[in-house]
Amino acid sequence: METLRHIVVFIHLIGFAVLFGAWAAQAFGGKRQITKLMDYGLAIAGVAGLALAAPWGIEYDLNYVKIGVKLVVLVIIGALLGIGSARQKRGETVPPAVFWLIGILALLNAGLAVIWR
Repeated sequence: METLRHIVVFIHLIGFAVLFGAWAAQAFGGKRQITKLMDYGLAIAGVAGLALAAPWGIEYDLNYVKIGVKLVVLVIIGALLGIGSARQKRGETVPPAVFWLIGILALLNAGLAVIWR
């Protein structure tokens, strides 16, 4: 069971890497647009994170406050991606605050996972 949990953690990390990697490519590539790859990364990280929130294959108590905070950050990132995508579809540019908040919140979510025990 522990091996399966580690595989889900790995998939969760892949989701973060896809989200943040796609964001970084846009941030430092000059376009600063929302891409479908960011949506896919968010979905992968979210589904794997919810699977990790279930108390299976572990012998210790989960920190549900931490899980709740990470879920709220995930929902905010999703909302920002939706706002940015909607503006792009209308032909407008993504507001810089929305774009940069996506990257900052993605890093915050990763930091919460590592630092908060």
